[in-house]
Amino acid sequence: MLKFLSAAAFSLAILFTFQTPQVVAEMVYKQAGQDNSELVIGTRVVPPFVMDEGDGVYSGITVTLWEQIAGQLGLEYRFEEADIQGMLDGVADGSYFAAASALTITSEREEMVDFTHPFYVTGLGIAVQYRPSGLMGALRALFSPDFWWVVLLLFGLLLFWGLLVWIFERKENTEEFGGSAAEGIGSGFWWAAVTMTTVGYGDKSPRTIGGRIVGFIWMFTAIIVISFFTASIASSLTVTQLETRVNGPQDLPDVRVGVLDQSAPQSYMESENIRAQAYSTLEEGLQAVQDDEIDAFVHDAPIIAYIIQEEFRNRVRILPNTFNDQYYGIALPLDSEYRNQINQVILEIINSDEWAEMLIDYLGE
Repeated sequence: MLKFLSAAAFSLAILFTFQTPQVVAEMVYKQAGQDNSELVIGTRVVPPFVMDEGDGVYSGITVTLWEQIAGQLGLEYRFEEADIQGMLDGVADGSYFAAASALTITSEREEMVDFTHPFYVTGLGIAVQYRPSGLMGALRALFSPDFWWVVLLLFGLLLFWGLLVWIFERKENTEEFGGSAAEGIGSGFWWAAVTMTTVGYGDKSPRTIGGRIVGFIWMFTAIIVISFFTASIASSLTVTQLETRVNGPQDLPDVRVGVLDQSAPQSYMESENIRAQAYSTLEEGLQAVQDDEIDAFVHDAPIIAYIIQEEFRNRVRILPNTFNDQYYGIALPLDSEYRNQINQVILEIINSDEWAEMLIDYLGE
């Protein structure tokens, strides 16, 4: 692949070696059917590829790439924001000279527009709810609704059996279950608890026939109950620390999935017959993951990783592996005659040390 790109760059370099930027610019404007005025470039804010700095100023990986292309070709331009479909339609009907954002090259889009050589290759990533491990995970589990529902159910069961034994013992066994109703029921609750846990301090014991029948039934029932509640409490304590139900793309058909509307991941889900909820923005999709409205949100890995780092840290995380490679390119009109000029510059840029350093600055190692 690298040999092919190098050969292509060398061939294009020979073709345009003796053409000044002014000559190339005039050629591009002429081929685009435009005068030497500002070219309109469709874009869409997708950090870290395109970021809005305000007052019509943009930054990011794709913006830097286009700035260098325009600088080398001597092009004057301005950016105009649009959604994904708007960018493609604008390029197709000539409203935009090009569309530069984080546009994935797909066969469906190639029917509408042409693309330059890919300037970035990534894959789809899966964002899931963040679940802390270790001490923090254990503390979070202690305050989880599932854990407290189990505790409340156990409390209610002990209270029920304690009340039963008090009903039978309250008159004939006043020494151990006497006093006010609250005191007697409290004594019954204590008896039920120590009987269930087999501690059996012996300070409370039924003496009436009815009380002993209740005690006999509760002792055998408690064997089953304690096993059930031990398993339930252990499960509720560990389930919040376990990995999400989604560990890779193979799990997506069985969980609630979200994607960005009009995006390449949405097309991928449709092709795989995976039902997915469409969201108008990436932030909405990641918020849905955080709120447990969906189990996973699928989008281009570097984009959601960047947004998670900036806005959803310790609330949403991205799984380590990617799938279904995505190739980013700049969209141009079909059969564009100036695509070669732009491709030459792109190949020079992406093979430079400065480009590699810039990717590290934006995306990390």
